[in-house]
Amino acid sequence: MKALIYIGVAVGSTIGGFLGSLLDGGTIFGVWGLLLGTIGAFVGIWAGYKLGQN
Repeated sequence: MKALIYIGVAVGSTIGGFLGSLLDGGTIFGVWGLLLGTIGAFVGIWAGYKLGQN
């Protein structure tokens, strides 16, 4: 289950950071990049946990 959570964090934060960088004009360290990257990481933790339960 740990591996699924780690994969979820990596994928979620990468996708969230990428989408946030699109809103911030290409910089990943902008407010939107950091915010959406964090939200994506939490969604990835949740998804990995749910996948690990099944």
